[in-house]
Amino acid sequence: MASAASGSGSFTIVANRGAITASIILAVIMQALDTTIANVALPYIQGSVSASADQINWVLTSYITAAAIMTPPSGYFASRFGRKRVLLVAIAGFVVASVLCGIAQSLLQIVGFRLLQGFFGAALVPLSQSILLDIYSPEERGSAMAVFGVSIMVGPVLGPVIGGWLTDHISWRWVFYINVGIGAIAFAGVSAFVTETKLDLAGKLDWLGFGTLSVTIAALQIFLDRGEQLDWFSSGEIIVEALICACAFYLFLVHTFTAKGNSFVKPRLFLDRNFALGMIFIFIVGVTYLASMALMTPYLQSLMGYPIVTAGLVMGPRGMGTMVCMFAVGKLIGKVETRWLLLIGLGLTAWAMWDMTGWTPDVSQGRIVVTGFVQGAGLGFLFVPLSVVTFATLPASSRGDATGLYNLSRNIGSSVGISVVSALLTENIQVNHADIASYVTAFNPMFRLPAVLQTLSPFTAAGRAALDSVITEQATTIGYMDDFKLMMIMALAAMPLVFLLKKAAQPAAIDHSAVME
Repeated sequence: MASAASGSGSFTIVANRGAITASIILAVIMQALDTTIANVALPYIQGSVSASADQINWVLTSYITAAAIMTPPSGYFASRFGRKRVLLVAIAGFVVASVLCGIAQSLLQIVGFRLLQGFFGAALVPLSQSILLDIYSPEERGSAMAVFGVSIMVGPVLGPVIGGWLTDHISWRWVFYINVGIGAIAFAGVSAFVTETKLDLAGKLDWLGFGTLSVTIAALQIFLDRGEQLDWFSSGEIIVEALICACAFYLFLVHTFTAKGNSFVKPRLFLDRNFALGMIFIFIVGVTYLASMALMTPYLQSLMGYPIVTAGLVMGPRGMGTMVCMFAVGKLIGKVETRWLLLIGLGLTAWAMWDMTGWTPDVSQGRIVVTGFVQGAGLGFLFVPLSVVTFATLPASSRGDATGLYNLSRNIGSSVGISVVSALLTENIQVNHADIASYVTAFNPMFRLPAVLQTLSPFTAAGRAALDSVITEQATTIGYMDDFKLMMIMALAAMPLVFLLKKAAQPAAIDHSAVME
């Protein structure tokens, strides 16, 4: 379809390729920005909707969870209703949901509208990529996918910076309103230049498998998001959510292994060792990258007192490290053993997390920037080699289903990781506060020092308030250290699994950008 063959149809496609590419890239950038642009504004959103520290992360997890659920069936909807039509609905729905997020007045509203964003945004990346693959010849697809990959990575780089500037100079609501202009241009371009595909009315979706898996993921996410707030299994709601998750997952497994036709998930895929291990690796990547970003925002703004623009600027180099190393690793594939590249990526990630376990509220901006760049570099060393080795031993006919599951695993890792580290942070702060406070008594000889007694006296209300503030700050710092240590351990634990991966005789021709979203 991409060649400049004779005939007006082919010539029209080639002539409009630039406009199509620009429209598609805008849609992808819009979706990629929303994965990180809201992070830096979370403390401001939290104040506006009167949410607690653990509740405000629902703004992130709801979006990721909805995208995880809706990504796998996006191909079916495109074939059933037409790729252009589905893409236009996705862009329009995403923009409308963004506006609704901007005008939201409560936590329930913004979480619900973020769910809508995730539902509509899930189809933008895979459908945009398929269009680019169609309009470019095989010889040109490498360059097209490089541009596509860069557009996806623009989000982590520019998201915190743009989000910080908009929130500081206008309002946090503009991190959502900015999608209106981008989406309008993308919608107009797709409407004018993209041609519709033929409909496949014979295609079928395993609705039972899709439904039970969706219920499993949704119930698990609500269970994790609400568990800490409701004291876990002492709450009837949490018990109900756990039972729903377990029952839905049981039905999903039974249906998957007994279905006579095509099931939503193909169990035979997991017989491939590389694919099964790749699913574990990409889950860990989702946890260590997006969960750590969710922690960084309150750490920088609440604990260290950074202005929002400064917080966005010091978080930006993380995405820059990913982008630079992805380009470098792309040239190393085939020249350096893939497993060594994965080990380097895991090692850089573990080192970054280890360094963060030593952070205090007095850590320098330079150290934050360097550590963030190293963590981003680790991600860059993981993404491309992992996509190659995960799909290298699968037959070509299975790669479509495999990439859908691969993306699903990454999204679940991201949403579950954010929920788990947030719950652990809340719990550990309480435990650490109690432990530290047990050593703060009126009989402590330190309180006999005049300098200490003047500001931190346990005998006055002002002194006790100052003491509690100091203890809370220390407890919070240790809580963050514990979360960073957990993610470091996960990266280190994954390193031995690298040696279980099989080396393919001939690396599969995988479009690396397919696994970024």
